[in-house]
Amino acid sequence: MTQPPIPSPSATLLERVFSDLGMTDDAADIGDLPPHPVPLASRLATADLAWASVRAISLAAGIHELPDPDRISIAYRSDRVLAVDGIAPDVWSAYSGFWRSTDGWVRTHGNYPHHAHRLLTGLGLDLGASGDEVRAVILRCTTAEAVGLITAERGLAVPVLPEDPHLDAQWRATPLLDVTHRDTDESRSRRIPLERDSAPLTGIRVLDLTRVIAGPVCTRTLALLGADVLRVDPPALAEPEWQHLDTGHGKRTTLLEARSERFHELLAAADVVVLGYRPSSLDGLGLSASALTERHPGLMIAQLSAWGMDEPDRAGFDSLVQAASGISLIESPDGDRPGALPAQALDHSAGYLLAAAVIALLKRRQREGGSWTVRTSLRRVAAELLGMPRADEPEPVREFDTSAHSTTFDVAGRRITTARAALPGLDFTAPHRWGSDQPRW
Repeated sequence: MTQPPIPSPSATLLERVFSDLGMTDDAADIGDLPPHPVPLASRLATADLAWASVRAISLAAGIHELPDPDRISIAYRSDRVLAVDGIAPDVWSAYSGFWRSTDGWVRTHGNYPHHAHRLLTGLGLDLGASGDEVRAVILRCTTAEAVGLITAERGLAVPVLPEDPHLDAQWRATPLLDVTHRDTDESRSRRIPLERDSAPLTGIRVLDLTRVIAGPVCTRTLALLGADVLRVDPPALAEPEWQHLDTGHGKRTTLLEARSERFHELLAAADVVVLGYRPSSLDGLGLSASALTERHPGLMIAQLSAWGMDEPDRAGFDSLVQAASGISLIESPDGDRPGALPAQALDHSAGYLLAAAVIALLKRRQREGGSWTVRTSLRRVAAELLGMPRADEPEPVREFDTSAHSTTFDVAGRRITTARAALPGLDFTAPHRWGSDQPRW
């Protein structure tokens, strides 16, 4: 008897995504394989994760052409393509990295000035201390001591841990994209029909309350598909210029306090709100998903967190989740020092998957009405990756010409080179200078 073919890891992941989102009409193409693997070499199935994530948003948007695996690779490593007036920015702080302790390793994140300040304060160092000084202090501590000192000051540090298969299995028993539906008074909900051409989100207003990579990748993708995306940042919390230029394509960007009357006017006229701040911070501002859908029936909420809703007060980044989930030790280059995935793949995949969810649930809202919320987390994506087939050693790095996968824009008189869009047949428009737009639709 002929055995049925074994589904590819990317097809299995797409089946899970489509099941979570109710995308049964799009299931015919999930088994389509790339012409060659996405060149993101690692022991874990990073290439399959990336392919499935981009394929999910493509199919949700009605794009059946296969993406270019090389283009996906560059999109996932966009920070390595970015240049401002021909100069590549320094994207990592001296306070972000792996540090040896007396009994293991610690992973820190200090890219934002306030995080760097808290890290140094926790370690008893003066502002402006060198990376060598940080190394010396942590080297005298156990892992638990170093992490405790830093997190006591609300700095960002995690122990570098081995994977926990039982815990990851528990994560995988939950939806990758957790969808909830709430019936609403339909007379109050704003419902825009989705177009079927290359810009299916034309007329959809998206309020972007996200930072760093995953959330901005989601909203950048929604803008690529025609949505009117307005990113709102608090005036007192600056975003690194390079970071916004890397993920700000097609969006307008404004500075506004979340408690202002104008902010709530924007919120009242939005179709979709994408949330990327800590859940506890959103709760404190009255911007939890439940509060938003209570006040604005018919609203669609897409929420991303680092660690999931069970840890609402814990901040995190892709690099920290890799370290705490076991990924860093699996990807160790030498069996001693921790390693990393070839891209911040948890961030990028979470962003694309959340964008796919927004489109799928807008379609369901058209059919079924009501308010919809979808949630995922970097930790949940990590668990999915850890459950996929892996290799004993990474595949050899395949070199290819990257020049066709970048593009250049003029942004306020500066020449900005960025990665091109991963979705086939579509091209980004230029990012705006951070905070340079008016707070209006």
